[in-house]
Amino acid sequence: MASLLIVGGGIGGLAAALGIARAGHEVMVLERNDRFAELGAGIQLAPNGIAALDRLGLGAMVRERAVHIDHLRFMDGVTGEHVVSMPLTEDYRRRFGNPYVVVHRGELHRMLYAACLASPGVRLRAGAAVTAYDQDDTGTTVVLKTGERISGDAVIGADGIRSAIRRQLVGDGEPRVSGITVYRCLIPIDVVPDELRWNAVTWWAGPKCHFVHYAIAGGRYLNLAASSDDAATQPVAGVPVEKQLVQILFAGLDAAPRQLLALGEDWKAWVLVDRDPVDNWTDGRVTLLGDAAHPMLHYAAQGACQALEDAVLLGDLLDCSTAELVRRFDRYSHERRERTAAVQRVSRESIELWHPAGTEAKARNDMLSSMSATQLHDHVAWMHGARYFGGALLTGGASG
Repeated sequence: MASLLIVGGGIGGLAAALGIARAGHEVMVLERNDRFAELGAGIQLAPNGIAALDRLGLGAMVRERAVHIDHLRFMDGVTGEHVVSMPLTEDYRRRFGNPYVVVHRGELHRMLYAACLASPGVRLRAGAAVTAYDQDDTGTTVVLKTGERISGDAVIGADGIRSAIRRQLVGDGEPRVSGITVYRCLIPIDVVPDELRWNAVTWWAGPKCHFVHYAIAGGRYLNLAASSDDAATQPVAGVPVEKQLVQILFAGLDAAPRQLLALGEDWKAWVLVDRDPVDNWTDGRVTLLGDAAHPMLHYAAQGACQALEDAVLLGDLLDCSTAELVRRFDRYSHERRERTAAVQRVSRESIELWHPAGTEAKARNDMLSSMSATQLHDHVAWMHGARYFGGALLTGGASG
């Protein structure tokens, strides 16, 4: 039995703790904040994410509490035209073995937190901000902001896009600023007109902007996220903004999306950041997970799913002795890098789909509207259909 330290108590860190504890090891999760909590609103989980949660023992609970989505619905945000919808019901669920769901990020985090509290192999410690690590042939030590040192056999950095562990391990500086600002808020579903209550994740695509909405929290709220390609150069996170600014920025959209945007109140803004893929995120007894390893823009809706995949594969690979940890960490990084890099690239490239104008937007609409449901499912199969989460097998259906 090994003793592992996980730096970061978000979705990825807690999932990794569950996976590794199930492999028979002891895990301590160190969270920088004074309590374990997850900020944010809605989170989309494709079948690959549900499959990972099944492996962690939480799939049934998530299916019960989440909103099961019927379509991914693509709209021309300027004309109001319905361009195409990807059905997510019978054929999709049969092919990929699970539904496509949305859940409140905080609710998923609470499920993982409760499972960790119930696991005898997991210890949770808040108010423990890690700034660095040391290692030698016998073990590892993390250094807290207070100067305290905590030792274990290995370290997993799951401390987000500005990871202190990554800063020391990879050393690639600050994240890349995307130049896109996203404005988010939640509105009660009761205020949404009946004709706009679609059981779908809906995109309204416009010139250098797009707007996404879907129901969360058991259908009690509508999650709104409006993105503006505004060439922002400074990262901000969760900054309150006036609703009038949001209405002005997206005034060029059709009446229906503007009607929904006008219902929003407590808007907050984020300037999106990510990083370039790297070939290796392991250093001996230290490795990275989730956003610390492969941070991505949210446009492929795969950030949480990829962190959950990391956690499951680590749990599988660490069914080993302490002496094997270094070799298994190397294998983990090697097996995950191709798949996660591909998702990072797709997340960036999707902007070209959402934000064109004029003749380019028409060409996009013509291309998308010509695709059948099977072709749309084929397009996402490599992401949504994965069951083995390493690099050797990137696609597969329910029986894959």
